[in-house]
Amino acid sequence: MMVNIKELSQIPERLTGGHRLCGGCGATIAVRQILMGTKNPVVVGSATGCLEVSTTIYPYSAWKVPFIHNAFENSASNMSGVETAYKAMKKKGKIKEDIKFLAFGGDGGTYDIGLQALSGMLERGHNILYVCYNNEAYMNTSVQRSGATPYGADTTTSPAGKIKAGKDRIRKDLTSIVAAHHVPYAAQATISNWKDLVTKAEKAFSTEGPTFINVLAPCFRGWRYPAEKTVEMSKLAVETGYWPLIEVENGVWKFTYKPSVRKPIADFLKPQRRFEHLFQDKNKHLLDKIQEQVDEHWAYLERLTSVSCLGEAPAV
Repeated sequence: MMVNIKELSQIPERLTGGHRLCGGCGATIAVRQILMGTKNPVVVGSATGCLEVSTTIYPYSAWKVPFIHNAFENSASNMSGVETAYKAMKKKGKIKEDIKFLAFGGDGGTYDIGLQALSGMLERGHNILYVCYNNEAYMNTSVQRSGATPYGADTTTSPAGKIKAGKDRIRKDLTSIVAAHHVPYAAQATISNWKDLVTKAEKAFSTEGPTFINVLAPCFRGWRYPAEKTVEMSKLAVETGYWPLIEVENGVWKFTYKPSVRKPIADFLKPQRRFEHLFQDKNKHLLDKIQEQVDEHWAYLERLTSVSCLGEAPAV
C-alpha cells in the first residue's frame, strides 16, 4: 500500500487550483486525497452540488481528467452507463488501457435523492468507486437538512427555536446500508486522517466490483466554525467517536483506527454554531442524548467487528 507522504507529494494533481470552492472546504481536500489512490487513468462523474458547480464553470474546468456532470440524483447511474460502454469497447479491442471510474455525490445526492441510483449501481456490480463527500446538509442551496444531518443540528429547514431544538431525527447509517448490498469494499473516512483515506481509496480502486467510501468533509459555512479549523473539526469527529473510521471488506467489518480514549461529544459540537443552542441549560438533556447515540453506535460497531473477527454468529 502507498502510504508514504513523500510519494504522495510527487503525484500530479488531478484537481487543480483556481476553482471557486471556498477556502477551507473539506470536499476539496477529500477529492485530492481520493485521487491519490490510483495512478491509472480516471473518468470522474459528479452529481450537481458544490463540487460540481464550483469546479466546472463554463468555459473553465479545474479537472485534469475526463469529467462528466450528472444531474443531482444520477451520478451512480450515469457512471454505470459509462463503465458499461468502456467494457464493451475494451472487449472489441478499441480500448487497451485499464481505466478507473469514480462517481462523486454530496450527502443530498447520495443519502437522499441519489440513493436509488447508488443501490442499482451496487446491485448490478459495476466496477466503480462511489464517494460520498458528506458535509451533512444541502450546503450548495442554503444549508437545508439532509438524511445525513445529525440530530440536534440547526439548519434552514430544521431551525432551532421555541418549537424544536434543531433536527429531531437521527441521520441515516448509509455505510451500513451500502454494506448490506454485500459489495466487496465499503468504508468510512475523513480528511484529517489522510493516510487512512488514501489507503482506503487505493484499496477501493484496486478492488474488482462496486466500492464505496463515505468521507466526512466538514463545511465551515454550514457548520459555522472558523474556516481554518476544517481539519481540526474532522479530527474531533474521529476522536469523539462521532465519525468512526471503519471498513467492510468482503463482509468483514473492522476499525482502521480507534482512539485510545474517546473524547466527549461536546468537544466536537461546541465549536460549531449549528449546535450552539444545545449548550443552553434547558437543552442539556439533548447533549446527553447525543452522547448516548454516539455510545450506542460505537457499541454496535464493536459487536460487528467482533463478530467479523471471530467468524461466528452472534450469541443469542
